[in-house]
Amino acid sequence: MILKGGKIALPGREEFFEGDIRIEGGKIAEIGENLDGGEKVDCSGLMIFPGGIDAHTHFDDPGYTHREDFLSASSAAAAGGITTIIDMPCTSVPPVTNLENLRTKLEVVRRKSVVDFGFYGGVSAQSFEENFPQNVRELAPYVFGFKTYFISGMRTFARLDHWQFRQVLRETIKLGVPVLVHAEDFDYVNSATQFQKSRGDSPREYYLSRPEVAELLAVGAVADILRDVLTETGLPSGFKPVHIVHISYYRSVDKLMGLPITCETCPHYLEFNLDDFVRIGSPLKVTPPVKSGDNPQKLWRYLAVGKIDFVASDHAPAPYEEKYTGSVWTDYSGIPGVGTLFPYLLSEGFFRGRISLRRFVEIASAAPAKRYKIPSKGAIAPGYDADLVLVDPSLTWKVEGKKFFSRGKITPFEGYEFRGRIVRAFVRGKVVYDFQRGIVVPPGYGEFLTPCR
Repeated sequence: MILKGGKIALPGREEFFEGDIRIEGGKIAEIGENLDGGEKVDCSGLMIFPGGIDAHTHFDDPGYTHREDFLSASSAAAAGGITTIIDMPCTSVPPVTNLENLRTKLEVVRRKSVVDFGFYGGVSAQSFEENFPQNVRELAPYVFGFKTYFISGMRTFARLDHWQFRQVLRETIKLGVPVLVHAEDFDYVNSATQFQKSRGDSPREYYLSRPEVAELLAVGAVADILRDVLTETGLPSGFKPVHIVHISYYRSVDKLMGLPITCETCPHYLEFNLDDFVRIGSPLKVTPPVKSGDNPQKLWRYLAVGKIDFVASDHAPAPYEEKYTGSVWTDYSGIPGVGTLFPYLLSEGFFRGRISLRRFVEIASAAPAKRYKIPSKGAIAPGYDADLVLVDPSLTWKVEGKKFFSRGKITPFEGYEFRGRIVRAFVRGKVVYDFQRGIVVPPGYGEFLTPCR
């Protein structure tokens, strides 16, 4: 197959290359001009990007499939230009804290996914009741990192205290596997929540229960603990042992400068602030909450210059009855995001001039692939998987939650108009999503990925 005459987003380029892509055996075989031979697909007027990688999802399968499952969520991913996802260990039953639990999850979801997928392992407080070092060693070849929480609302996946986190780092550094951290300070949030609940039941009270300082305290603790551990273990060349998930406050990033720590943010932190939360209400309830003032604009600036490594969705939808309980304190915290991640970054980032073409490709594809050593993903280059997204830049489209493939229909982006219609998405050279026909591969087409270490 040859994709003919498209504007191709090649790695490291600030301008599109107008030419052709030859696909053979699911791989990119050649990039050039006037290529010939075999089936041809006319891409005139279309932009061709590497498939997006969403490195932070909660697909809730198995165990919470009333909220989401791997078929509905991976379909939403494909329709949104995401061709690879990495799913979190904590929102499935049982949580992926040992090899047996990983195999249980894989047996269920591998029959459902229409995009390629991988898993994170996890270490919770419960892991310390088992032989967590052995579990980590056994999981390491199969997972892209280990998720931890400094504060957790999940009974099946309790938070780590600082001493426990230090022990986890000592083990994972030996293995060369990164630790991912949900960074909000437990003591601050616990006390503030009790106080703010007594004051009211609004988005503002919820925000005040876990404001900017809660993240700053936690990120600072991560940095200090890592410095301490490295005096004992040293650091393998080029390895960055920690990744902070869903950074919500720009000043938190400053605490990471000069340290072997990476971080991500999410579209909702780039777009919304506290005033929007007050206006929109629970469809924008996420954890950490969106922050105040001009924080979104500052996050965009940090993202543009590489202080923030990439953007992930933190996809975590819920049905109406869980999202609208009558109280902000019990409304489910999480939104569907895998289907709007790539379109948002393209429309509100690249097309609006906030980020360059080169940086868009890094943020959406190359940086998460590099961070987690995802094999053959993240770039349009010979030898890479033919994971490609074809976009018509002349078209706009309106976000309507009721049309999502995801089971989650409640989105804070409802009614937004994005520039750039995704026409087709390819995974390993095969069309998985077509704008006119929808999902065009059977459940289970997606392959299980493991890291290339």
